[in-house]
Amino acid sequence: MDFYGFYTGKIFDAYEYLGAHVQKGGASFRTFAPSASRVALIGEFNGWRETPMEKVHDGNFWEARVENALPGMMYKYRIYGGDGRCIDHCDPYGYGMELRPNTASIIRSRDSFRFQDHTWMKKRSNCADRPLNIYEIHFGSFRKPSGEPDDWYTYEEMADILIPWLKKAGYNYLELMPLAEYPSDDSWGYQGTGFFAPTSRYGTADQLKAFVNACHQNGIGVILDFVPVHFAVDDYALARYDGTALYEYPHSAVGQSEWGSCNFMHSRGEVRSFLQSAAAYWLTEFHMDGLRMDAISRAIYWQGQPERGVNQNAVEFLRYMNYGLKSLFPDVILSAEDSTSFPGITKPTGQGGLGFDYKWDMGWMNDTLDYFRTAPSYRTRDYHRLTFSMAYYYNERYLLPLSHDEVVHGKATILQKMYGDYDGKFPQARAFYMYMYAHPGKKLNFMGNEIGQFREWDEKREQDWCLLSYPIHDGFYHFMADLNHFYLDCPALWELDYERDGFQWLDCHQEEKCIYAFERRGRRERLVAVFNFSDKAWKMFPLEVPGARELRPVFSSDLEQYGGSCREPGKKITGNSHVFPVTAPPYSAVYYIVK
Repeated sequence: MDFYGFYTGKIFDAYEYLGAHVQKGGASFRTFAPSASRVALIGEFNGWRETPMEKVHDGNFWEARVENALPGMMYKYRIYGGDGRCIDHCDPYGYGMELRPNTASIIRSRDSFRFQDHTWMKKRSNCADRPLNIYEIHFGSFRKPSGEPDDWYTYEEMADILIPWLKKAGYNYLELMPLAEYPSDDSWGYQGTGFFAPTSRYGTADQLKAFVNACHQNGIGVILDFVPVHFAVDDYALARYDGTALYEYPHSAVGQSEWGSCNFMHSRGEVRSFLQSAAAYWLTEFHMDGLRMDAISRAIYWQGQPERGVNQNAVEFLRYMNYGLKSLFPDVILSAEDSTSFPGITKPTGQGGLGFDYKWDMGWMNDTLDYFRTAPSYRTRDYHRLTFSMAYYYNERYLLPLSHDEVVHGKATILQKMYGDYDGKFPQARAFYMYMYAHPGKKLNFMGNEIGQFREWDEKREQDWCLLSYPIHDGFYHFMADLNHFYLDCPALWELDYERDGFQWLDCHQEEKCIYAFERRGRRERLVAVFNFSDKAWKMFPLEVPGARELRPVFSSDLEQYGGSCREPGKKITGNSHVFPVTAPPYSAVYYIVK
Protein backbone atom coordinates (compact mmCIF):
# COMPACT_ATOMS: atom_id res chain seq x y z
CA MET A 1 0.00 0.00 0.00
CA ASP A 2 1.07 3.58 -0.63
CA PHE A 3 1.24 4.67 3.02
CA TYR A 4 1.87 8.32 2.20
CA GLY A 5 -1.16 8.23 -0.08
CA PHE A 6 -3.18 6.58 2.68
CA TYR A 7 -2.37 9.31 5.17
CA THR A 8 -2.97 12.11 2.68
CA GLY A 9 -6.26 10.71 1.39
CA LYS A 10 -5.10 9.90 -2.12
CA ILE A 11 -5.56 6.14 -2.52
CA PHE A 12 -8.45 3.96 -3.66
CA ASP A 13 -7.13 0.50 -2.82
CA ALA A 14 -6.56 0.43 0.93
CA TYR A 15 -8.66 -2.76 1.09
CA GLU A 16 -5.89 -4.60 -0.75
CA TYR A 17 -3.69 -4.20 2.33
CA LEU A 18 -6.05 -3.80 5.28
CA GLY A 19 -8.59 -6.41 6.37
CA ALA A 20 -8.44 -10.21 6.22
CA HIS A 21 -6.71 -11.71 3.19
CA VAL A 22 -6.82 -15.39 2.34
CA GLN A 23 -3.39 -16.87 1.72
CA LYS A 24 -2.10 -20.37 1.19
CA GLY A 25 -2.85 -22.33 4.34
CA GLY A 26 -4.38 -19.44 6.26
CA ALA A 27 -5.00 -15.71 6.27
CA SER A 28 -3.31 -12.45 7.17
CA PHE A 29 -5.08 -9.71 9.15
CA ARG A 30 -4.25 -6.02 9.30
CA THR A 31 -5.98 -3.08 10.91
CA PHE A 32 -5.28 0.61 11.36
CA ALA A 33 -5.51 1.61 15.03
CA PRO A 34 -2.88 4.28 15.78
CA SER A 35 -4.02 5.10 19.33
CA ALA A 36 -4.47 1.52 20.52
CA SER A 37 -2.15 0.33 23.26
CA ARG A 38 -2.64 -3.30 22.27
CA VAL A 39 -4.62 -5.24 19.63
CA ALA A 40 -5.46 -8.94 19.61
CA LEU A 41 -7.14 -11.14 17.01
CA ILE A 42 -9.92 -13.45 18.20
CA GLY A 43 -11.95 -15.86 16.10
CA GLU A 44 -13.15 -19.36 15.36
CA PHE A 45 -9.64 -20.38 14.34
CA ASN A 46 -8.19 -19.78 17.84
CA GLY A 47 -11.19 -20.65 19.98
CA TRP A 48 -11.90 -16.93 20.47
CA ARG A 49 -8.72 -16.65 22.52
CA GLU A 50 -6.37 -13.76 21.91
CA THR A 51 -3.71 -13.97 19.24
CA PRO A 52 -1.49 -10.90 19.72
CA MET A 53 -1.15 -8.60 16.71
CA GLU A 54 2.19 -6.93 16.05
CA LYS A 55 2.81 -3.32 15.20
CA VAL A 56 4.03 -2.92 11.63
CA HIS A 57 5.21 -0.15 9.32
CA ASP A 58 5.18 3.04 11.42
CA GLY A 59 3.49 1.55 14.46
CA ASN A 60 -0.02 2.68 13.49
CA PHE A 61 -0.89 -0.62 11.81
CA TRP A 62 -1.33 -4.00 13.47
CA GLU A 63 -0.82 -7.37 11.79
CA ALA A 64 -1.20 -11.10 12.47
CA ARG A 65 -1.02 -14.20 10.32
CA VAL A 66 -2.93 -17.35 11.27
CA GLU A 67 -2.25 -20.65 9.52
CA ASN A 68 -5.64 -22.28 10.03
CA ALA A 69 -7.85 -19.22 9.38
CA LEU A 70 -10.07 -20.24 6.48
CA PRO A 71 -12.83 -18.61 4.39
CA GLY A 72 -16.14 -18.63 6.21
CA MET A 73 -14.60 -18.34 9.68
CA MET A 74 -15.59 -15.49 12.00
CA TYR A 75 -13.20 -13.06 13.69
CA LYS A 76 -12.94 -9.77 15.56
CA TYR A 77 -10.25 -7.35 16.69
CA ARG A 78 -9.94 -6.87 20.46
CA ILE A 79 -8.67 -3.34 20.74
CA TYR A 80 -7.24 -1.92 23.96
CA GLY A 81 -7.36 1.86 24.21
CA GLY A 82 -4.84 4.08 25.86
CA ASP A 83 -6.74 3.77 29.14
CA GLY A 84 -6.44 -0.04 29.06
CA ARG A 85 -10.13 -0.70 28.39
CA CYS A 86 -10.93 -2.99 25.48
CA ILE A 87 -13.77 -3.43 23.01
CA ASP A 88 -14.19 -6.18 20.44
CA HIS A 89 -14.63 -4.64 16.98
CA CYS A 90 -15.63 -5.96 13.61
CA ASP A 91 -13.10 -5.31 10.85
CA PRO A 92 -13.58 -1.88 9.18
CA TYR A 93 -12.22 -3.46 5.98
CA GLY A 94 -13.90 -6.85 6.47
CA TYR A 95 -15.43 -8.46 3.37
CA GLY A 96 -18.22 -10.20 5.26
CA MET A 97 -20.18 -9.96 8.51
CA GLU A 98 -22.56 -11.98 10.63
CA LEU A 99 -26.30 -11.42 10.51
CA ARG A 100 -27.40 -8.88 13.07
CA PRO A 101 -27.57 -8.79 16.06
CA ASN A 102 -24.27 -10.72 15.89
CA THR A 103 -21.25 -8.60 15.07
CA ALA A 104 -18.30 -10.71 13.94
CA SER A 105 -16.54 -10.23 10.62
CA ILE A 106 -16.24 -13.23 8.30
CA ILE A 107 -13.23 -14.21 6.21
CA ARG A 108 -14.14 -14.12 2.51
CA SER A 109 -12.10 -15.01 -0.55
CA ARG A 110 -12.30 -12.25 -3.15
CA ASP A 111 -11.35 -14.38 -6.16
CA SER A 112 -13.79 -17.28 -5.86
CA PHE A 113 -16.34 -15.90 -8.36
CA ARG A 114 -15.79 -15.35 -12.09
CA PHE A 115 -17.93 -12.76 -13.85
CA GLN A 116 -19.26 -13.51 -17.32
CA ASP A 117 -20.37 -10.01 -18.26
CA HIS A 118 -17.60 -8.88 -20.62
CA THR A 119 -20.05 -7.75 -23.32
CA TRP A 120 -21.96 -5.55 -20.90
CA MET A 121 -18.85 -4.07 -19.28
CA LYS A 122 -17.40 -3.19 -22.65
CA LYS A 123 -20.45 -1.20 -23.83
CA ARG A 124 -21.71 0.47 -20.65
CA SER A 125 -21.61 4.25 -20.26
CA ASN A 126 -22.92 7.01 -18.01
CA CYS A 127 -26.00 7.19 -20.30
CA ALA A 128 -25.79 10.94 -20.89
CA ASP A 129 -27.12 10.46 -24.44
CA ARG A 130 -28.85 7.16 -23.76
CA PRO A 131 -32.06 6.23 -21.96
CA LEU A 132 -31.67 5.81 -18.21
CA ASN A 133 -34.80 4.44 -16.53
CA ILE A 134 -33.97 3.40 -12.97
CA TYR A 135 -36.02 1.13 -10.72
CA GLU A 136 -35.08 1.70 -7.08
CA ILE A 137 -35.64 -1.14 -4.64
CA HIS A 138 -35.11 -2.11 -1.06
CA PHE A 139 -33.77 -5.62 -1.51
CA GLY A 140 -35.58 -7.18 1.43
CA SER A 141 -39.09 -5.88 0.74
CA PHE A 142 -39.56 -6.20 -3.01
CA ARG A 143 -40.85 -9.72 -2.41
CA LYS A 144 -40.65 -12.03 0.59
CA PRO A 145 -40.81 -15.83 0.80
CA SER A 146 -43.35 -15.48 3.63
CA GLY A 147 -45.03 -12.77 5.62
CA GLU A 148 -42.28 -12.70 8.24
CA PRO A 149 -40.22 -9.48 8.43
CA ASP A 150 -36.94 -11.41 8.80
CA ASP A 151 -37.60 -13.76 5.89
CA TRP A 152 -35.74 -12.68 2.76
CA TYR A 153 -34.81 -14.08 -0.61
CA THR A 154 -31.09 -14.46 -1.24
CA TYR A 155 -29.22 -12.40 -3.79
CA GLU A 156 -29.27 -15.31 -6.24
CA GLU A 157 -32.94 -16.09 -5.69
CA MET A 158 -33.84 -12.46 -6.31
CA ALA A 159 -32.16 -12.59 -9.71
CA ASP A 160 -34.78 -15.08 -10.89
CA ILE A 161 -37.60 -12.99 -9.42
CA LEU A 162 -36.55 -9.41 -10.13
CA ILE A 163 -34.87 -9.54 -13.54
CA PRO A 164 -37.96 -10.80 -15.45
CA TRP A 165 -40.03 -8.07 -13.77
CA LEU A 166 -37.56 -5.35 -14.75
CA LYS A 167 -37.48 -6.47 -18.37
CA LYS A 168 -41.25 -6.76 -18.59
CA ALA A 169 -41.83 -3.44 -16.86
CA GLY A 170 -39.32 -1.55 -19.03
CA TYR A 171 -36.51 -0.58 -16.66
CA ASN A 172 -32.93 -0.76 -17.89
CA TYR A 173 -31.18 0.10 -14.60
CA LEU A 174 -31.66 -1.04 -11.04
CA GLU A 175 -30.75 1.03 -8.00
CA LEU A 176 -30.22 -0.87 -4.75
CA MET A 177 -30.66 0.86 -1.42
CA PRO A 178 -27.50 0.39 0.68
CA LEU A 179 -26.17 -3.16 0.89
CA ALA A 180 -23.08 -2.45 2.99
CA GLU A 181 -23.69 -4.20 6.31
CA TYR A 182 -25.84 -2.39 8.87
CA PRO A 183 -27.29 -3.37 12.27
CA SER A 184 -30.82 -1.91 12.27
CA ASP A 185 -33.43 -2.86 9.68
CA ASP A 186 -35.15 0.46 10.35
CA SER A 187 -32.16 2.40 9.00
CA TRP A 188 -32.60 0.78 5.55
CA GLY A 189 -28.81 0.56 5.34
CA TYR A 190 -28.06 4.26 5.74
CA GLN A 191 -26.28 3.76 9.08
CA GLY A 192 -23.56 1.30 8.20
CA THR A 193 -21.10 -0.80 10.17
CA GLY A 194 -19.42 -2.79 7.38
CA PHE A 195 -18.52 -0.59 4.43
CA PHE A 196 -16.85 -3.46 2.54
CA ALA A 197 -19.28 -6.23 3.55
CA PRO A 198 -22.47 -7.01 1.60
CA THR A 199 -25.23 -7.42 4.14
CA SER A 200 -25.59 -11.02 5.26
CA ARG A 201 -29.37 -10.64 5.30
CA TYR A 202 -29.41 -11.78 1.68
CA GLY A 203 -26.34 -14.00 1.47
CA THR A 204 -22.64 -13.85 0.67
CA ALA A 205 -20.43 -11.64 -1.46
CA ASP A 206 -20.29 -14.31 -4.18
CA GLN A 207 -24.07 -14.48 -4.26
CA LEU A 208 -24.27 -10.71 -4.75
CA LYS A 209 -21.72 -10.97 -7.54
CA ALA A 210 -23.86 -13.66 -9.16
CA PHE A 211 -26.87 -11.34 -8.93
CA VAL A 212 -25.04 -8.45 -10.63
CA ASN A 213 -23.63 -10.83 -13.23
CA ALA A 214 -27.16 -12.05 -14.06
CA CYS A 215 -28.43 -8.48 -14.35
CA HIS A 216 -25.65 -7.63 -16.80
CA GLN A 217 -26.31 -10.74 -18.88
CA ASN A 218 -29.89 -9.49 -19.21
CA GLY A 219 -28.95 -5.94 -20.20
CA ILE A 220 -29.68 -4.34 -16.82
CA GLY A 221 -27.25 -2.00 -15.09
CA VAL A 222 -26.89 -1.94 -11.30
CA ILE A 223 -26.35 1.21 -9.21
CA LEU A 224 -25.58 0.95 -5.50
CA ASP A 225 -26.58 3.47 -2.86
CA PHE A 226 -23.36 4.57 -1.14
CA VAL A 227 -23.19 6.48 2.16
CA PRO A 228 -20.00 8.62 2.45
CA VAL A 229 -21.22 11.08 5.07
CA HIS A 230 -22.09 9.19 8.25
CA PHE A 231 -22.01 5.78 9.96
CA ALA A 232 -23.65 3.87 12.81
CA VAL A 233 -22.83 4.70 16.42
CA ASP A 234 -22.49 1.05 17.48
CA ASP A 235 -19.30 0.65 19.51
CA TYR A 236 -18.35 -2.66 17.88
CA ALA A 237 -17.88 -0.92 14.54
CA LEU A 238 -16.18 2.35 13.54
CA ALA A 239 -17.17 4.53 16.50
CA ARG A 240 -14.09 5.32 18.63
CA TYR A 241 -12.39 2.45 16.88
CA ASP A 242 -9.00 2.68 18.59
CA GLY A 243 -10.32 4.27 21.77
CA THR A 244 -10.38 7.69 20.14
CA ALA A 245 -12.45 9.44 17.47
CA LEU A 246 -10.58 7.89 14.56
CA TYR A 247 -13.24 8.08 11.82
CA GLU A 248 -15.59 10.67 13.33
CA TYR A 249 -15.27 14.23 14.59
CA PRO A 250 -14.31 14.43 18.26
CA HIS A 251 -16.73 17.30 18.91
CA SER A 252 -20.46 16.62 19.25
CA ALA A 253 -21.41 19.92 17.59
CA VAL A 254 -20.39 18.50 14.23
CA GLY A 255 -19.73 14.88 15.16
CA GLN A 256 -23.32 13.68 15.15
CA SER A 257 -25.76 13.84 12.25
CA GLU A 258 -29.45 14.71 12.37
CA TRP A 259 -30.15 10.97 12.24
CA GLY A 260 -28.12 10.34 15.38
CA SER A 261 -25.24 8.72 13.51
CA CYS A 262 -21.55 9.68 13.51
CA ASN A 263 -20.32 12.09 10.84
CA PHE A 264 -17.17 11.07 9.00
CA MET A 265 -14.29 13.48 9.56
CA HIS A 266 -13.41 14.21 5.93
CA SER A 267 -10.42 16.35 6.87
CA ARG A 268 -8.49 13.20 7.83
CA GLY A 269 -6.62 11.59 4.97
CA GLU A 270 -7.10 8.12 6.46
CA VAL A 271 -10.88 8.62 6.41
CA ARG A 272 -10.80 9.82 2.83
CA SER A 273 -8.76 6.81 1.79
CA PHE A 274 -11.20 4.54 3.63
CA LEU A 275 -14.25 5.95 1.83
CA GLN A 276 -12.56 6.22 -1.57
CA SER A 277 -11.40 2.63 -1.26
CA ALA A 278 -14.90 1.49 -0.27
CA ALA A 279 -16.39 3.21 -3.32
CA ALA A 280 -13.78 1.69 -5.63
CA TYR A 281 -14.25 -1.71 -3.97
CA TRP A 282 -17.93 -1.96 -4.94
CA LEU A 283 -17.18 -0.86 -8.49
CA THR A 284 -14.22 -3.22 -8.86
CA GLU A 285 -15.19 -6.34 -6.97
CA PHE A 286 -18.93 -6.36 -7.71
CA HIS A 287 -18.97 -4.72 -11.15
CA MET A 288 -21.46 -2.11 -9.95
CA ASP A 289 -22.31 0.30 -12.74
CA GLY A 290 -22.56 3.33 -10.53
CA LEU A 291 -22.96 4.82 -7.09
CA ARG A 292 -25.75 7.02 -5.83
CA MET A 293 -24.18 9.12 -3.08
CA ASP A 294 -26.48 9.73 -0.15
CA ALA A 295 -26.98 13.01 1.76
CA ILE A 296 -24.42 15.04 -0.19
CA SER A 297 -25.87 18.29 1.17
CA ARG A 298 -24.67 17.18 4.62
CA ALA A 299 -21.14 16.99 3.29
CA ILE A 300 -21.23 20.27 1.39
CA TYR A 301 -22.51 22.33 4.33
CA TRP A 302 -21.78 21.77 8.00
CA GLN A 303 -24.67 19.61 9.25
CA GLY A 304 -26.39 20.28 5.92
CA GLN A 305 -27.15 23.87 6.93
CA PRO A 306 -25.99 26.57 4.48
CA GLU A 307 -26.07 29.18 7.23
CA ARG A 308 -23.27 27.26 9.00
CA GLY A 309 -21.04 27.55 5.96
CA VAL A 310 -19.35 25.27 3.46
CA ASN A 311 -17.34 22.32 4.78
CA GLN A 312 -14.38 22.86 2.48
CA ASN A 313 -12.62 19.64 3.50
CA ALA A 314 -15.65 17.53 2.69
CA VAL A 315 -16.19 19.35 -0.61
CA GLU A 316 -12.59 18.72 -1.57
CA PHE A 317 -13.00 15.07 -0.58
CA LEU A 318 -16.01 14.68 -2.89
CA ARG A 319 -14.18 16.41 -5.73
CA TYR A 320 -11.08 14.24 -5.38
CA MET A 321 -13.03 11.03 -4.89
CA ASN A 322 -15.13 11.60 -7.99
CA TYR A 323 -12.05 12.57 -9.99
CA GLY A 324 -10.33 9.37 -8.93
CA LEU A 325 -13.36 7.16 -9.52
CA LYS A 326 -13.93 8.56 -13.01
CA SER A 327 -10.25 8.11 -13.79
CA LEU A 328 -10.46 4.47 -12.76
CA PHE A 329 -13.99 3.81 -14.04
CA PRO A 330 -14.84 6.38 -16.73
CA ASP A 331 -18.01 4.55 -17.77
CA VAL A 332 -19.78 4.38 -14.38
CA ILE A 333 -22.60 6.61 -13.13
CA LEU A 334 -22.05 8.86 -10.12
CA SER A 335 -25.19 10.61 -8.91
CA ALA A 336 -25.71 12.96 -5.99
CA GLU A 337 -28.70 13.24 -3.71
CA ASP A 338 -28.46 16.95 -3.09
CA SER A 339 -31.22 19.45 -2.41
CA THR A 340 -29.02 22.55 -2.15
CA SER A 341 -28.25 25.26 -4.68
CA PHE A 342 -24.50 24.72 -4.30
CA PRO A 343 -23.10 25.29 -7.83
CA GLY A 344 -21.18 22.82 -9.96
CA ILE A 345 -22.40 19.48 -8.59
CA THR A 346 -22.21 17.93 -12.08
CA LYS A 347 -19.51 20.20 -13.44
CA PRO A 348 -16.25 18.37 -14.27
CA THR A 349 -13.65 18.42 -11.51
CA GLY A 350 -11.13 19.93 -13.91
CA GLN A 351 -13.42 22.96 -14.14
CA GLY A 352 -13.85 23.29 -10.40
CA GLY A 353 -17.00 21.20 -10.08
CA LEU A 354 -17.67 18.15 -7.94
CA GLY A 355 -17.66 15.80 -10.91
CA PHE A 356 -20.95 13.93 -10.46
CA ASP A 357 -22.70 12.69 -13.59
CA TYR A 358 -26.16 13.53 -12.26
CA LYS A 359 -27.84 15.47 -9.50
CA TRP A 360 -31.25 14.49 -8.16
CA ASP A 361 -33.72 17.24 -9.07
CA MET A 362 -35.44 17.61 -5.71
CA GLY A 363 -36.95 20.93 -6.75
CA TRP A 364 -38.73 19.36 -9.72
CA MET A 365 -39.96 16.53 -7.50
CA ASN A 366 -41.35 18.78 -4.78
CA ASP A 367 -42.93 21.33 -7.12
CA THR A 368 -44.56 18.71 -9.32
CA LEU A 369 -45.98 16.58 -6.51
CA ASP A 370 -47.28 19.68 -4.72
CA TYR A 371 -49.00 20.76 -7.93
CA PHE A 372 -50.79 17.44 -8.30
CA ARG A 373 -51.88 17.48 -4.65
CA THR A 374 -53.74 20.70 -5.40
CA ALA A 375 -57.38 20.84 -6.47
CA PRO A 376 -57.80 21.67 -10.20
CA SER A 377 -59.46 24.97 -9.32
CA TYR A 378 -56.19 26.12 -7.72
CA ARG A 379 -53.86 24.79 -10.40
CA THR A 380 -54.39 27.98 -12.40
CA ARG A 381 -52.76 29.81 -9.49
CA ASP A 382 -49.91 27.27 -9.32
CA TYR A 383 -49.55 26.89 -13.09
CA HIS A 384 -45.90 27.96 -13.23
CA ARG A 385 -44.74 25.52 -10.60
CA LEU A 386 -44.47 23.17 -13.59
CA THR A 387 -42.60 25.61 -15.81
CA PHE A 388 -40.05 26.65 -13.20
CA SER A 389 -37.90 23.53 -13.51
CA MET A 390 -36.77 24.49 -17.01
CA ALA A 391 -35.64 27.90 -15.75
CA TYR A 392 -32.74 26.25 -13.89
CA TYR A 393 -32.54 22.88 -15.65
CA TYR A 394 -29.37 23.58 -17.66
CA ASN A 395 -27.38 24.57 -14.57
CA GLU A 396 -26.73 20.86 -13.82
CA ARG A 397 -27.32 17.44 -15.34
CA TYR A 398 -30.48 16.44 -13.54
CA LEU A 399 -32.15 13.14 -12.78
CA LEU A 400 -35.87 13.14 -11.90
CA PRO A 401 -36.37 11.04 -8.73
CA LEU A 402 -39.49 9.52 -7.22
CA SER A 403 -37.60 7.61 -4.57
CA HIS A 404 -38.31 5.72 -1.36
CA ASP A 405 -38.22 9.01 0.55
CA GLU A 406 -41.43 10.12 -1.17
CA VAL A 407 -43.54 7.12 -0.14
CA VAL A 408 -42.82 6.78 3.61
CA HIS A 409 -43.46 8.41 6.99
CA GLY A 410 -46.90 9.85 6.36
CA LYS A 411 -45.96 11.34 3.00
CA ALA A 412 -48.43 9.08 1.08
CA THR A 413 -47.48 7.15 -2.04
CA ILE A 414 -47.18 8.78 -5.44
CA LEU A 415 -50.65 7.69 -6.50
CA GLN A 416 -52.17 8.69 -3.17
CA LYS A 417 -50.67 12.17 -3.56
CA MET A 418 -52.88 12.83 -6.59
CA TYR A 419 -55.85 15.06 -5.78
CA GLY A 420 -59.33 13.65 -5.36
CA ASP A 421 -61.04 10.33 -4.76
CA TYR A 422 -59.77 6.82 -5.51
CA ASP A 423 -60.95 6.64 -9.14
CA GLY A 424 -59.92 10.22 -9.89
CA LYS A 425 -56.32 9.66 -8.86
CA PHE A 426 -55.50 7.22 -11.66
CA PRO A 427 -56.01 9.48 -14.72
CA GLN A 428 -54.04 12.23 -12.98
CA ALA A 429 -51.22 9.82 -12.16
CA ARG A 430 -51.07 8.62 -15.76
CA ALA A 431 -50.87 12.21 -17.03
CA PHE A 432 -48.32 13.03 -14.33
CA TYR A 433 -46.04 10.16 -15.35
CA MET A 434 -46.23 11.11 -19.02
CA TYR A 435 -45.17 14.61 -18.00
CA MET A 436 -42.25 13.12 -16.03
CA TYR A 437 -41.09 10.92 -18.89
CA ALA A 438 -41.29 13.71 -21.46
CA HIS A 439 -39.51 16.21 -19.21
CA PRO A 440 -35.73 16.37 -19.83
CA GLY A 441 -33.61 14.38 -17.41
CA LYS A 442 -33.07 10.74 -16.53
CA LYS A 443 -35.77 8.88 -14.58
CA LEU A 444 -36.01 7.02 -11.27
CA ASN A 445 -39.03 5.28 -9.73
CA PHE A 446 -39.29 3.39 -6.48
CA MET A 447 -40.76 -0.09 -6.43
CA GLY A 448 -44.54 -0.17 -6.09
CA ASN A 449 -45.06 3.12 -7.92
CA GLU A 450 -45.71 1.17 -11.11
CA ILE A 451 -48.67 -0.76 -9.67
CA GLY A 452 -50.33 2.27 -8.10
CA GLN A 453 -49.60 1.24 -4.54
CA PHE A 454 -51.62 3.12 -1.91
CA ARG A 455 -49.91 1.75 1.20
CA GLU A 456 -46.75 3.59 2.21
CA TRP A 457 -43.57 1.57 1.96
CA ASP A 458 -42.63 -0.54 4.98
CA GLU A 459 -39.30 -2.39 4.95
CA LYS A 460 -40.90 -5.23 6.91
CA ARG A 461 -43.47 -6.08 4.23
CA GLU A 462 -43.31 -6.92 0.56
CA GLN A 463 -45.04 -4.74 -2.02
CA ASP A 464 -48.80 -5.19 -2.44
CA TRP A 465 -48.61 -7.33 -5.56
CA CYS A 466 -52.19 -8.47 -4.93
CA LEU A 467 -53.25 -5.10 -6.36
CA LEU A 468 -52.62 -6.48 -9.84
CA SER A 469 -55.76 -8.62 -9.46
CA TYR A 470 -57.80 -5.40 -9.54
CA PRO A 471 -58.45 -4.11 -13.09
CA ILE A 472 -57.74 -0.47 -12.28
CA HIS A 473 -54.30 -1.28 -10.85
CA ASP A 474 -53.55 -3.82 -13.57
CA GLY A 475 -54.40 -1.20 -16.17
CA PHE A 476 -52.11 1.29 -14.44
CA TYR A 477 -49.27 -1.22 -14.38
CA HIS A 478 -49.66 -1.89 -18.12
CA PHE A 479 -49.71 1.87 -18.72
CA MET A 480 -46.44 2.27 -16.80
CA ALA A 481 -44.81 -0.68 -18.58
CA ASP A 482 -45.83 0.64 -22.00
CA LEU A 483 -44.66 4.15 -21.09
CA ASN A 484 -41.31 2.81 -19.89
CA HIS A 485 -40.77 0.84 -23.10
CA PHE A 486 -41.86 3.83 -25.19
CA TYR A 487 -39.29 5.96 -23.36
CA LEU A 488 -36.51 3.43 -23.94
CA ASP A 489 -37.32 3.26 -27.67
CA CYS A 490 -37.83 6.98 -28.34
CA PRO A 491 -34.54 8.89 -28.87
CA ALA A 492 -36.34 12.23 -28.78
CA LEU A 493 -36.94 11.69 -25.06
CA TRP A 494 -33.29 11.20 -24.07
CA GLU A 495 -30.79 11.74 -26.89
CA LEU A 496 -30.36 15.48 -26.26
CA ASP A 497 -31.35 15.51 -22.59
CA TYR A 498 -28.73 18.08 -21.61
CA GLU A 499 -28.59 20.17 -24.77
CA ARG A 500 -30.79 23.21 -25.28
CA ASP A 501 -31.80 21.93 -28.72
CA GLY A 502 -33.49 18.97 -27.03
CA PHE A 503 -36.36 20.94 -25.47
CA GLN A 504 -38.65 23.81 -26.44
CA TRP A 505 -41.82 25.15 -24.87
CA LEU A 506 -44.64 25.35 -27.40
CA ASP A 507 -47.22 26.76 -25.00
CA CYS A 508 -46.67 27.48 -21.33
CA HIS A 509 -49.13 30.35 -20.86
CA GLN A 510 -52.48 28.61 -20.65
CA GLU A 511 -52.91 29.39 -16.98
CA GLU A 512 -56.69 29.29 -17.05
CA LYS A 513 -56.86 26.01 -18.97
CA CYS A 514 -53.94 24.24 -17.23
CA ILE A 515 -52.69 23.10 -20.63
CA TYR A 516 -48.96 22.69 -21.29
CA ALA A 517 -47.19 21.74 -24.51
CA PHE A 518 -43.53 21.29 -25.33
CA GLU A 519 -41.34 19.62 -27.91
CA ARG A 520 -38.54 17.14 -27.34
CA ARG A 521 -35.97 16.52 -30.04
CA GLY A 522 -33.47 13.82 -30.81
CA ARG A 523 -30.92 13.95 -33.58
CA ARG A 524 -33.44 12.71 -36.16
CA GLU A 525 -36.79 12.72 -34.35
CA ARG A 526 -39.21 15.27 -32.97
CA LEU A 527 -41.90 14.59 -30.37
CA VAL A 528 -44.60 16.93 -29.09
CA ALA A 529 -46.16 16.37 -25.65
CA VAL A 530 -49.51 17.97 -24.76
CA PHE A 531 -50.94 17.91 -21.22
CA ASN A 532 -54.28 18.91 -19.76
CA PHE A 533 -54.06 18.93 -15.98
CA SER A 534 -57.52 20.44 -15.48
CA ASP A 535 -60.78 18.59 -14.88
CA LYS A 536 -62.29 20.07 -18.06
CA ALA A 537 -62.07 18.93 -21.68
CA TRP A 538 -60.62 21.33 -24.25
CA LYS A 539 -61.54 20.72 -27.88
CA MET A 540 -59.83 22.07 -30.98
CA PHE A 541 -57.23 23.88 -28.93
CA PRO A 542 -54.85 25.68 -31.36
CA LEU A 543 -51.22 24.59 -30.96
CA GLU A 544 -48.42 26.04 -33.05
CA VAL A 545 -45.58 23.65 -33.91
CA PRO A 546 -43.00 25.41 -36.09
CA GLY A 547 -41.88 23.45 -39.14
CA ALA A 548 -44.45 20.66 -38.69
CA ARG A 549 -46.75 19.31 -41.43
CA GLU A 550 -48.69 16.88 -39.27
CA LEU A 551 -48.84 15.46 -35.75
CA ARG A 552 -49.24 11.71 -35.42
CA PRO A 553 -50.41 10.56 -31.94
CA VAL A 554 -48.30 7.66 -30.69
CA PHE A 555 -49.07 7.41 -26.96
CA SER A 556 -51.99 8.52 -24.82
CA SER A 557 -52.76 8.33 -21.11
CA ASP A 558 -56.50 8.06 -21.85
CA LEU A 559 -56.61 4.66 -23.55
CA GLU A 560 -59.28 2.18 -22.45
CA GLN A 561 -56.71 -0.51 -21.70
CA TYR A 562 -55.17 1.78 -19.08
CA GLY A 563 -58.51 2.76 -17.54
CA GLY A 564 -59.26 5.71 -19.82
CA SER A 565 -62.01 6.41 -22.34
CA CYS A 566 -60.33 6.13 -25.77
CA ARG A 567 -59.67 3.05 -27.88
CA GLU A 568 -56.67 4.55 -29.68
CA PRO A 569 -54.29 7.49 -29.17
CA GLY A 570 -56.17 9.48 -31.80
CA LYS A 571 -55.91 10.36 -35.48
CA LYS A 572 -53.17 12.28 -37.14
CA ILE A 573 -53.69 16.04 -37.19
CA THR A 574 -52.85 18.30 -40.08
CA GLY A 575 -52.33 21.98 -39.52
CA ASN A 576 -52.68 25.31 -41.21
CA SER A 577 -49.52 27.40 -41.11
CA HIS A 578 -48.08 25.05 -38.52
CA VAL A 579 -51.09 25.50 -36.19
CA PHE A 580 -52.83 22.27 -35.19
CA PRO A 581 -56.27 21.82 -33.59
CA VAL A 582 -55.62 19.61 -30.55
CA THR A 583 -58.23 17.98 -28.32
CA ALA A 584 -57.36 17.41 -24.66
CA PRO A 585 -59.65 15.36 -22.38
CA PRO A 586 -59.58 16.08 -18.62
CA TYR A 587 -56.43 14.89 -16.82
CA SER A 588 -54.78 13.65 -19.98
CA ALA A 589 -51.51 13.57 -21.89
CA VAL A 590 -50.70 12.70 -25.51
CA TYR A 591 -47.38 12.28 -27.30
CA TYR A 592 -47.22 13.16 -31.01
CA ILE A 593 -44.49 12.39 -33.51
CA VAL A 594 -43.84 15.39 -35.74
CA LYS A 595 -43.84 14.97 -39.50
